[in-house]
Amino acid sequence: MSSTEGPMSGAGGPEEGEELRWLSEQEKAAWTGLISLVLLLPGKLEQPLRQDHGLTLFEYLVLSHLSEAPRRKLRMGELAFLASGSLSRLSNVVKRCEQRGWVVRTPDPADGRYTLAELTDAGFGLVERAAPTHLRSVRGTVLDALNATDQKALARIAEKLRIVPDDFGPTGDR
Repeated sequence: MSSTEGPMSGAGGPEEGEELRWLSEQEKAAWTGLISLVLLLPGKLEQPLRQDHGLTLFEYLVLSHLSEAPRRKLRMGELAFLASGSLSRLSNVVKRCEQRGWVVRTPDPADGRYTLAELTDAGFGLVERAAPTHLRSVRGTVLDALNATDQKALARIAEKLRIVPDDFGPTGDR
């Protein structure tokens, strides 16, 4: 196959006059490894949380970030960014957490246009119980398999590829 023919030509293919660049073996290995991590890792990290605490990984991340925040409060937009989710996804999760008594939402007294999420004592207790489960999962699934150099490389690559949800920005903090 030439570099301009193949399954990717046509819709979604190269722009007119642009030559399609197929992946090299090294690029293909990097892409395959990344997409496997992206698709499979969350399930591996979520399974113990669901089994032992009835939490999704995203719920745990939301509660955990709140537990580490000053006064256990964050603006919803900041929390969405920290938990790597969209504001709409976060709103749905926080609503469920409110119904379970783990979180309360209030207007930000500094600027009423924003909403604060605050971790309750019950939510904090849940994080304290779930944290060891999550830590064992993170270590056993990811960190223990990597040496210090690998961990630094992973952090560097993650920073380079950081993707911010579409609704995070000046008005996405509400």
